[in-house]
Amino acid sequence: MSIEIRVPALPESIADATLVAWHKQPGEAFKRDENLADLETDKVVLEVPAPADGVMGEQKFPVGTTVTEGQVLALITEGAAPAAAATKAASAAPASAPPAVAPASAKAAPADSAKLSPSVRRLVEENHIDPASVPATGRDGRLTKSDVTGFLDKKPAPATPAPAPAAAKPAAPRAGRVEQRVAMSRLRQRVAQRLVEAQSTQALLTSFNEVDLGAVQELRTRYKDKFEKQQGVKLGFMSFFVKATIEALKKFPVLNASVDGGDIIYHEFYDIGVAVSTDRGLMVPIVRDADQKSFADIEKEITAYATRARAGQIAIEDITGGTFTITNGGVFGSLLSTPIVNAPQSAILGMHKIQERPMVVNGKIEIRPMMYLAVTYDHRIIDGRDAVQFLVSIKDSLEDPGRMLLGL
Repeated sequence: MSIEIRVPALPESIADATLVAWHKQPGEAFKRDENLADLETDKVVLEVPAPADGVMGEQKFPVGTTVTEGQVLALITEGAAPAAAATKAASAAPASAPPAVAPASAKAAPADSAKLSPSVRRLVEENHIDPASVPATGRDGRLTKSDVTGFLDKKPAPATPAPAPAAAKPAAPRAGRVEQRVAMSRLRQRVAQRLVEAQSTQALLTSFNEVDLGAVQELRTRYKDKFEKQQGVKLGFMSFFVKATIEALKKFPVLNASVDGGDIIYHEFYDIGVAVSTDRGLMVPIVRDADQKSFADIEKEITAYATRARAGQIAIEDITGGTFTITNGGVFGSLLSTPIVNAPQSAILGMHKIQERPMVVNGKIEIRPMMYLAVTYDHRIIDGRDAVQFLVSIKDSLEDPGRMLLGL
């Protein structure tokens, strides 16, 4: 029986999607719930699962086509896959006939291509690369975008053609001047649009402070092994910053607010966005009701979000909403930056690299693990005094973590 495969329901406020990959070609068999295609929206990549076992039939659109909700993507034939032609031929052939051997250039197994994220798959297809030939460094042996670009950089250049006769004197191109035009992904376009909108509609200002993370480091060193053994997750820095941020937001609720026309909306809950860098761009999954969660709960949720985001499996509801955002440029080595507010929020906290610096402590110079903190805020509703005191509250909580446990 023939079944129509349609574009699934798109997230609210999203009108269309781009078909970025077919995982099955006409004639290929698949199992129920196996991913048939990837659709990229402004925010997430949606998978199109198979409704039943079957065989891929006619595909209505090529990769790169913009499609809308409900459009027919392909036709499939429901039912178990027919026996392979090679198997039938082998049973009919004489016993002395040698078995057929697949050519070395045969297509990689579907299971291998299923491990590729949409951006990596697009890169290997555009450059006609066999994924199996590229050394993978990602989690669980996955191929990353940097693996592929590094492989391309190391590929030998094509042989230089023989020079033209001297009389022709062709103009030789300057060595090394190579250009590559690559279309922005829909996610990158959306991120760019939101950042420009934030700067054009908000009165953004950034304040800075610094924090001595010696006490946090000592606490992590003392309990990290026991914490990981009991909780099943590593005790990172982010849970300390989330907890310290919530304590500061409780004292200065305007930084947890947003502007709606002529009104200020004070959110009496704490949905904290934690920025995650992926091959497709920056995503900000939300830790809901973070004030009600333990350090372990926060660490587990952030780790799970990061894994799903980098695998292209983040859901639209995971990144929708949020009352305040934390971003950590320190993981890339940033010492200082001015983050841009994730509108319609009104403030964002920027973490940076932990660097040992000489500091004066009780009249003596000591080497301390220091981090610069930055808070960018919408000056339309947040005064400089509140922003500065907000940072001081975070600094106090992190330099004396016991304050967070006692609510001081």
